[in-house]
Amino acid sequence: MTGLPLIIAFVAAIVIMIIMISKLRIHPFISIMLVSLGLGLIAGIPLVDHKLEGGAVQHGLATVIGQGFSGTFTSIGIVIILGAMIGTVLEKTGGALKLADMMIRLVGKDNPVLAVQLMGWVVSIPVFCDSGFVILDPIRKALVRRTAASAVAMTFALSSGLFISHVFIPPTPGPIAAASTLGIGDYLLQVIGLGILCSIFPLIAGYFYARWIGARIRSKDEVNPEEVAKVYKDLIASYGKLPSAFSTLAPIIVPILLMALSSVAAMAGMTGSGAEVIRFLGTPIIALAVGMAFATQQLFSVNRSEEFYAVCNNSLMTVGPILFITAAGGVLGKVIASSDMVSYIAHHADIFSTMGIFFPFLLAAVLKTAQGSSTVALITTAGIVAPILPVLGYNTPIEITLVCMAIGAGAMTVSHANDSYFWVVSEFSGLTPDQGYRVQTMGTLVLGIAAIIEIALLSLVLH
Repeated sequence: MTGLPLIIAFVAAIVIMIIMISKLRIHPFISIMLVSLGLGLIAGIPLVDHKLEGGAVQHGLATVIGQGFSGTFTSIGIVIILGAMIGTVLEKTGGALKLADMMIRLVGKDNPVLAVQLMGWVVSIPVFCDSGFVILDPIRKALVRRTAASAVAMTFALSSGLFISHVFIPPTPGPIAAASTLGIGDYLLQVIGLGILCSIFPLIAGYFYARWIGARIRSKDEVNPEEVAKVYKDLIASYGKLPSAFSTLAPIIVPILLMALSSVAAMAGMTGSGAEVIRFLGTPIIALAVGMAFATQQLFSVNRSEEFYAVCNNSLMTVGPILFITAAGGVLGKVIASSDMVSYIAHHADIFSTMGIFFPFLLAAVLKTAQGSSTVALITTAGIVAPILPVLGYNTPIEITLVCMAIGAGAMTVSHANDSYFWVVSEFSGLTPDQGYRVQTMGTLVLGIAAIIEIALLSLVLH
């Protein structure tokens, strides 16, 4: 099956998957894998590998499923494990509570939702949003316990802050790759500036949606406001000796700094052995491993070194279900990528060219919804749009930068079951899949709409 019928089949498959997970209560892993298998058969992916003329190989459905599953572990599996270990250490030692206190002193006790959103927005400029959420989730939980703010509001505030800068602001790889593909790789400072500007509307929309949805949904992380003072005192007493400010910050700040330095080195085109070391230390796996080393030192600093084995064991048991569900989402994305859907959209791009700035937004949104990865949606849409920029009427660097922003807005619309970020946010914050759709999926729709409205308005004045 190809063309429009395949797109219709994809939409039907997504609906069936949502019903299976939220209404029929079939485990997400089973639901996603079944839908991926069915969609792969409908899309006409061959059952086994076939050798084509010229020596190329067309992978069969079994191989595609295996690649999608293993590819997710390759890209984010170890990152999730290490991040969860760091988070567990911060919770065990009282480090997360210490960080929450520091955040409260900085922004005031009445603004925890805004504080955690802005914290996420800053952190995700150099760091992937998945990694950022895993790193910062212990602080979110500690802030909930410290302030009795809605755990759901805090979840989406953190998620939205991370997601917005992830799709808009270099040195995150997606915006950099999209800008280079669109021919504005030499204007990265302009892309960064406009990315910051285009964050305003979605940040505002995300903040108010977080407050709105937080008043309507309760998760497992909620704290009774009447008991927050007692909970806080009991927590302090249970920890005894809290770690120092440096020991608390190091497991989080050091990985972020290493990833930021690596991004700067890549953007500056640095070469030589020193640059290679910087870029090696800045890869998410290595950076978080360094953070884990600092977290281990934190256990020793509060005389809890004997708990190291239990911390590792508990972390692995916690992230196991997350990893397998996330990998299943990667399978669905790989099945879509192996079908003719993306090429069909690319070949019919001229039909939509009259839509102007809304065309790259909608195209990126379709690709994001279809295969799950925001980075893939950014890069793929940029490749489709780049040849027809003159047709769309965008020629100057500032106009093309706006197109890049529109692609970024579409690349976060929407996050659902085939997106690893959806499962990271839902599972780490104690949301059921049905709650995840209401919080994360609907919330990212709000973010995308708010972003494209701002971009459309900017396109009227920036030429």
